Amino acid sequence: MMLDLAGGFGEKGRTSLAVNSGDDRILLDVGIKVGASGAEYYPALNGSSDDIDAVFVSHAHEDHVGALSWLLSRGYSGPIFMTAETRAEAPATLAAYAEPEDFRRFPLPENRIELFEPGDTLTSGNFVVSTGRSGHVVGGVWFAVDDGTSRIAYSADVVPDSNVFVMDTIPHCDLLVLDASYGADPMPGAARAQEISEWVARHPQGCLLPTPLSGRSLELIAALPGSFAVHAGMRSSLEAQIGATASLLPGISEFLLARLRSAADWSDADPLPSLPLLANDGMGEAGPSSRLLPRAGDAGFPVLLTGHLPLGSPGDLMHKAGRADWIRMPTHPTLSGNVGIWEKAGRPPALGHSCAPDLLGDLKSHIPSLLTQCRTGQRITVGQGSAS
Repeated sequence: MMLDLAGGFGEKGRTSLAVNSGDDRILLDVGIKVGASGAEYYPALNGSSDDIDAVFVSHAHEDHVGALSWLLSRGYSGPIFMTAETRAEAPATLAAYAEPEDFRRFPLPENRIELFEPGDTLTSGNFVVSTGRSGHVVGGVWFAVDDGTSRIAYSADVVPDSNVFVMDTIPHCDLLVLDASYGADPMPGAARAQEISEWVARHPQGCLLPTPLSGRSLELIAALPGSFAVHAGMRSSLEAQIGATASLLPGISEFLLARLRSAADWSDADPLPSLPLLANDGMGEAGPSSRLLPRAGDAGFPVLLTGHLPLGSPGDLMHKAGRADWIRMPTHPTLSGNVGIWEKAGRPPALGHSCAPDLLGDLKSHIPSLLTQCRTGQRITVGQGSAS
């Protein structure tokens, strides 16, 4: 089995991995890189897309699905495997992050979507693809790909210790592709959630919390200390996520639904509220937060950013200017989580995606089999029990 590292290796963004065995070739995720331009915005796939047999999408965040219209524009005509929740969210992601002309000509092709549920086993050619819940978003999954000789496990984005979502155990494998977004950060999610709760409590006059529409939004609702508001355009999606109880920890859906029902609706025409306000997306690149961040900055309205800030993004610029605070709400594995995933997978050779090279070096001191020199654009070979 051979892997083409098409995006997300030695960098954050455009996450994509091509798996090859004999005449079979599949693509796991097809994301874009926020803040990049030209070829670097898209996965590093050489030539046409005619040799790709199937695409498997882990979830609908832009760094995992945002280049799908681009891939279709390059001639990809095969099936696209995703969960129903990912299918529901992907069009909005593509509308925000695809090139407008690509999206106009190549929207999500509903007739080629192959739906599955987390936990299903899928096939493409000689590949058998296992799936499991990711703990990152409703309908999000990891993939384990077996060609009969070796198995690679691709985590996509996972959260093994979420306060909201369930993650299934990644199986033993010959190569593990880890979500290394936070490197060796040891701070557990519960501690970060408490920091965010305390920050919000110190701003009783109201504040803005930009957030992705899916995933972190539910984590923030669970962490907020009191009453809050949501942008009205988020409510139906949040309700649908809370209703997907198979992705959630036992009992949490009832708690979240009660919290959401008590939340105030806010729209763009309203004055800034005297409550914490959740508005998507998390970087200020798209959605209501792209309008709200400058408005909050002009009004001196407190802003708390809680996720990845790509270089040059509105959130990054606002934070660097001292006009927004930042506390990470973990929606990827911290150190203990990734060590646990690696140990349960049999301590195999490992790659880290969505991570800068220096952070990979920090993580290697805790995961000795981590291959830290692999970068986007490279090809590696996976043998029985080894990778090179």
